[in-house]
Amino acid sequence: MKITIKSPKNLRASIMLPSSKSISNRALIIHALSCAEDCPGTEDWDGLKNISDCDDTRVMLNALAAMPETIDIMAAGTAMRFLSAFLSVRKGTHVITGTERMKNRPIAILVDALRTLGAEVEYVEKEGFPPLRITGGRHKGGQVTLSGSVSSQYISALLMIGPVLEEGLELMLEGRIVSRPYIEMTLDIMRRFGAKAGWTAEDRISVEPTGYSFTPYYVESDWSAASYWYEMVALSEDAEAAVELPGLFAHSLQGDSAVKELFARLGVGTEFYLSAEGLEGVRLRKEGGAPVLLEYDFTHQPDLAQTLVATCCAMGVPFRFSGLHSLKIKETDRIYALRTELGKLGFGIEEPAEGELCWDGNKGKACADAVLDTYEDHRMAMALAPLSMRLGSLCMNDPEVVSKSYPQFWTHLKDAGFCIGEEGLC
Repeated sequence: MKITIKSPKNLRASIMLPSSKSISNRALIIHALSCAEDCPGTEDWDGLKNISDCDDTRVMLNALAAMPETIDIMAAGTAMRFLSAFLSVRKGTHVITGTERMKNRPIAILVDALRTLGAEVEYVEKEGFPPLRITGGRHKGGQVTLSGSVSSQYISALLMIGPVLEEGLELMLEGRIVSRPYIEMTLDIMRRFGAKAGWTAEDRISVEPTGYSFTPYYVESDWSAASYWYEMVALSEDAEAAVELPGLFAHSLQGDSAVKELFARLGVGTEFYLSAEGLEGVRLRKEGGAPVLLEYDFTHQPDLAQTLVATCCAMGVPFRFSGLHSLKIKETDRIYALRTELGKLGFGIEEPAEGELCWDGNKGKACADAVLDTYEDHRMAMALAPLSMRLGSLCMNDPEVVSKSYPQFWTHLKDAGFCIGEEGLC
């Protein structure tokens, strides 16, 4: 499917963003671990409020509710990692699999760690990669050592099962620790459900074998999804552009809440407010100008990188970004995808070193009738769509990938005045 995106002249919108899938997915696993040995059915999730309805969370919810013998998480990397750990401590044998892309995303680091804790995990096809056959049970636990540079999802998956291990978990992290905000998020949610877990040293996390206790929990809106509305305000040529985003918390668990500081440097102001119903939210407005150069280390907020790369290019702001090592093993190789798609528009982005991207501000000639590809990556689609605000319009293939994290994205753009037309018609 191909669509044409045309932007409105004036940007005024109030958008209820999807809830955070990062928080939702952690809350679902922890809630399930707080229940009896048998996993809860869908009707028993009532204590969790505002759970995300995106693809990633839906596959996890369905798996936890039904617990089929074969669990297909499709393209949901978070579900693959979190459910693999979860299944290792639940009775029964299950195979967990996914798309062809998922079958080529490495998982040996997590499998080796689970085996160290006593789990029985087998590779069904290729060594080091999904699908996995997992026979669960109660395990002793103990100490595990990982590189601090691995995906925080491996670390979070292990931490969440720590309270149900007989001896708990002692997790040692070697070297530089990346994506620390996601680890802090996991620990905070665990503690909300009664776990005793925390840092005992700069590189050590201890989880006591206390189990979990159920508690009602409200999931805040997604700061990652908010980033695309920040981008739209930044790129809008409407000096009075204003977007209201209810459900975002000032004191957020989400590392991607750093988007407000990043876009403050690109001329977007953030005002927090409290609605009559007591719900927190933010108002975005144009405020100030743009820098001559934007530098930032995305180690702790890798999911914001595509948004900032696209925004800077469209605004003509040269940049040098680092901490992008994990982008090559996401839904696609995001480094390659960004360079290729923005290259179609004349932006020659360089990769001076591993984990770095830079642009000198010079723009070449755009390809005639360029159609942007999304690479089965929701964040590629959503980061590129706002470029229509400077280009007038753009064409994009396979826009439906947004369902992975923000199913209402195109509907919300229409609500804000964008024209979204199929097969080049708008």
